[in-house]
Amino acid sequence: MTTTPRSWLFVPADSEKKIAKALGGEADALIFDLEDSVAEANKPAARETAAAALEHGGEAGAQLWVRINPLDSDLAGADLAAIVGARPYGVMVPKTESGGDIAKLAAMLEAEEAAHNVPVGTIRISAVATETGASLFGLGSYAGSSDRLAALTWGAEDLSAALGASSKFDSDGELSFTYKLARSLCLAGAVAAQVQPVDSLFGDFRDEAGLAADCEKGRREGFTGKLAIHPAQVPVINAAFTPSEAEIAHAREVVALFAANPDLGTIGLDGKMLDRPHLLQAQRVLDRAERG
Repeated sequence: MTTTPRSWLFVPADSEKKIAKALGGEADALIFDLEDSVAEANKPAARETAAAALEHGGEAGAQLWVRINPLDSDLAGADLAAIVGARPYGVMVPKTESGGDIAKLAAMLEAEEAAHNVPVGTIRISAVATETGASLFGLGSYAGSSDRLAALTWGAEDLSAALGASSKFDSDGELSFTYKLARSLCLAGAVAAQVQPVDSLFGDFRDEAGLAADCEKGRREGFTGKLAIHPAQVPVINAAFTPSEAEIAHAREVVALFAANPDLGTIGLDGKMLDRPHLLQAQRVLDRAERG
């Protein structure tokens, strides 16, 4: 099981068929969704289905997460009561606005872990941290909120609805500035909190070339994984966020060169001058290759 998932696949928690297919797939992390993909009337049954999947899906090799309903709803507590005993790897919480929400969820998890004889601190947290107007002002507050926090990700759909936008795209099809800003703030907030930055969904699961380009853009900027809405997206995401053999070889060369010249701040390689930021980038490539 990778500790830094490349692909995070959403699976409706009320569909045993889709859960079974996902458990047999290639995603590094599965997110059994109790929020947007499940109608209100189906949520009680979906909790039971998710708990059963957690109990019997441990051999899948993927991290098993559950996306609960927002903390300010009357559903989040029931979600946790139903699934904590089945010991998910983690809980994804939507519509967070600050590190205070993570601390609140951590306290709720601690109580449920104690009630279900689960070792306290076992269950991790990831947060969808850009879905309200207020959330954009809180992305610097996640550092130190809880040792459980493992990842931050972002989303534009709920944010555009919250802001009253008619579209999240410009006339040329590119994300509008507001949503690019949310994306960048999420990346910076995750890095500041020393957790994984996970890029958002690419909506058209039939557009493999578009997905690959979107993955490459995110990887260049610093994201180390990406959400998926369809199993067909998983192989593309996994490939994009796995360092190539050429990248690994170059990173090893950079690390070895600095190790051999510890007193130099800049070093020439293949006609280019490298400094300490290049060394840090190379070390991150090797870390991702080892974790993957």
